[in-house]
Amino acid sequence: MNLKVLVLTIAAFTVGLVELIIGGVLPLIAGDLGVSVSTAGQLITAYALVYAVSGPTLLAFTARFERRKLYLWSLVVFILGSLLAYWSPNFGVLLISRFVTAASGSLITTLSLTLAVKVVPESHRARVIGIISMGISSSIVLGVPLGVLAADQFGWRILFLFIAIFALLAMFVVYKFMEPVAPQQAIPLRTQLASLKSFRVVGAHLVTALMLAGHYTLYAYFTPFLENVMNLGASWISIVYFFFGLAAVAGGMIGGFMSDSLGARRSIMIVVGAFALTMFLLPFSASFVPLFAILVFVWGALSWALSPAQQSYLIDAAPETSEIQQSFNFSALQLGIAAGSAIGGVVIDNTPAVTFNAWIGGGIVVLAFAVAIYTLYRKPSSRRPEGHGKQAGSKLEPTLGGD
Repeated sequence: MNLKVLVLTIAAFTVGLVELIIGGVLPLIAGDLGVSVSTAGQLITAYALVYAVSGPTLLAFTARFERRKLYLWSLVVFILGSLLAYWSPNFGVLLISRFVTAASGSLITTLSLTLAVKVVPESHRARVIGIISMGISSSIVLGVPLGVLAADQFGWRILFLFIAIFALLAMFVVYKFMEPVAPQQAIPLRTQLASLKSFRVVGAHLVTALMLAGHYTLYAYFTPFLENVMNLGASWISIVYFFFGLAAVAGGMIGGFMSDSLGARRSIMIVVGAFALTMFLLPFSASFVPLFAILVFVWGALSWALSPAQQSYLIDAAPETSEIQQSFNFSALQLGIAAGSAIGGVVIDNTPAVTFNAWIGGGIVVLAFAVAIYTLYRKPSSRRPEGHGKQAGSKLEPTLGGD
């Protein structure tokens, strides 16, 4: 693998780890800082919310900056934020560190993709995008379970020190081996927001947000679920997270195959519907480990299977603004994570057992299913296509009709 691509992938992995690792060590953080588990869960909410807002905003404001220099400065801020988390004497300081790493992390992830495609031949660009994306998903497979074990032995703070060291190594290699990259043409934020003019596009983003909100209502508090409902220790919890991560990586491939074979519209409906059913059934399987393992795998796979179908759908629904819509869809994903983490905290504080998180989350995914039906099957106005003019209409209708 190209050394520069490898470094960018490691940076993407590191950013993914900062967001995802918190869920695996919530009880440790809560106990150490003297807050409730639901309060500690708001660290996930804060990160996702800042990430969602800062992604498109910072890209618009920094569009004229040379990309390599911007990447290096983003890594500097990210390292400082990680070290602040390592040092944090109380919950308030830790929360501030999440703001810092979320804002810088949103730039690092996007710039990793931007820089990676510029250092390889055009024929390898799609492959490189897949490698960078795998860096993020692999933080689930390897980072979270290993982080659970490390935190159990050395405390949760050590995780953020490791993350800062990884980011520092990435910054050194980028500085040493990567040439300056000229900025691309700026797309004003107002222009980006103006692209949200079709109910089909907005509906797709809302489906993503609602599905992730339902997912994180339980997933953000999955460690308490495994501890309190299934009575698992750190080693077994790590194994469950690893198993979930493998399923999530497989889910991306499964979702892509489904979208190519069945069409984007049918795939979205199947994934969202099956996801809701899985969440409702998961608590009932806690006393029967083989069934629980099957449902965890299905749950993990479906959590990532929606993305390929949504991307295909958005490209067809809004071809001339497809790149902007991918950015907005990732923001919708982060908003869903923020909402789900917040809702999950309320549920865990006001219900007798964490199993209610699964059922409340499943209900939110049912709402996503209803929005998907309305978005995907509502007929466009006879006056003009909802998309973006004649070109968009001619592309959109055959695609949706063919699903």
